[in-house]
Amino acid sequence: MHPRAQNRLAVLALFLGVTGIGFAPLLVRISVVGPSATAFYRLLFALPFLWFWMSRTQATQPDVPKPVTAADYWHLALAGLLFVGDLSIWHVSLFYTSIANSTLLTNCAPIFVTLGGWLLFKEKVSKLFLLGMILALAGAVVLVSESLSIKREHLLGDVLALVAALFYSGYLLSVKYLRTKFSGPTILAWSGLVSCPGFLIVAAASHENLWPGQLRGWVVVIALALLSHVGGQTLIAYAFGHLPAGFTSLGLLWQPVVAGILAWLLLNEPLTTIQIIGGLVVLAGIALANQSRR
Repeated sequence: MHPRAQNRLAVLALFLGVTGIGFAPLLVRISVVGPSATAFYRLLFALPFLWFWMSRTQATQPDVPKPVTAADYWHLALAGLLFVGDLSIWHVSLFYTSIANSTLLTNCAPIFVTLGGWLLFKEKVSKLFLLGMILALAGAVVLVSESLSIKREHLLGDVLALVAALFYSGYLLSVKYLRTKFSGPTILAWSGLVSCPGFLIVAAASHENLWPGQLRGWVVVIALALLSHVGGQTLIAYAFGHLPAGFTSLGLLWQPVVAGILAWLLLNEPLTTIQIIGGLVVLAGIALANQSRR
């Protein structure tokens, strides 16, 4: 495939993938089990699809690399552990700070990923890209500005949200590294074997409700598995194989915009003028960062 066409396909995959994970906040909110238990079911129902997908890919394309060494399995397990750390610490932060503060601070991940991409993968960072990143992050600030609060009692939650951002950055960088070796389904299938029991342990330790019970509860977690994990995370992993880590992580700022639109459409939570402006600024920043790669 021509490099320019490949680039466009990767950008499209990124935005479709981020749109898929944009359903996650909505589905977690309406889930009848706890947040970590919801994440456990997300992995539990996604894994059969991911393993089938990986097996079919390896059967039709025998040259596709498979993990064989202890280092391969360790790196895949590390990605799974970082994913558990990210979501679990973020969920805890929500008990000690506002949702707006937590959302904003976890969205600092592009800063850490850009720095990591420069240090680990020697990715060049242009002034235009930095300008786009600053603009997109400013849009994220505007997006949550109406609910943002700076209080001493929020300090612990704010710190935890930043720690979650570091875990998320580590997860994204590990996926970037693994994509130099393996396909997206391979990464998610193997790392999910670690994430799935990890979330169950966290949910049990947190004394969360573990059983969806009614049909609605099962529909929510299955939808989360298919939309956000099989669809969203796989497309994002594909994008990581063809785009710089910094730009891919910056594209993830589209997620809160999608979540806001879905909340407006499905939960009747109206979008304010400030939120619309923030979303447009985020898009402008991502577009500017994409332009810098040309």
